[in-house]
Amino acid sequence: MSVNETKATNEGATLRGRKQIRVVGAAIVRDGKVMCAQRGGGKQLSGKWEFPGGKIEPHETPREALRREIEEELLCEVEIGDEVCTDSYDYDFGTVTLTVFVCHLLAGEPRRTEHQEFRWLTPADMPALDWAPADHKAVELISGMRFNSSSSSSSPSSER
Repeated sequence: MSVNETKATNEGATLRGRKQIRVVGAAIVRDGKVMCAQRGGGKQLSGKWEFPGGKIEPHETPREALRREIEEELLCEVEIGDEVCTDSYDYDFGTVTLTVFVCHLLAGEPRRTEHQEFRWLTPADMPALDWAPADHKAVELISGMRFNSSSSSSSPSSER
């Protein structure tokens, strides 16, 4: 076996043995802007921006997990709308597969329990933040959308 073949085999074994982490994120829309959350200190990816959410438990669907995570993490309720995308990223601690949904506030105001900052940005302004790598695909897609200023609207429209 050549050095390149050995390297490919070893890398493949490492990839197959990686921890798989399924998570969900909420692109919460209000008045045409999207809530962006900065990860708190002392956590992996501290200071990076993300869509709030969390891990999908084995007994949950992605939507059930997102509803639970938003209630626990932001202390509010959301209406979960369309799925934006599902994308995976290989971090040093495992492979994260993130599914992001467009959401709208139903009750309460998001409160910081785990994040150090929230920003409400227009979709076009979102790429300027330093996003966690798993969120990049969703940010790219959402940055090309427009949302109605009315917070009751749940249908994005694409500018592309």
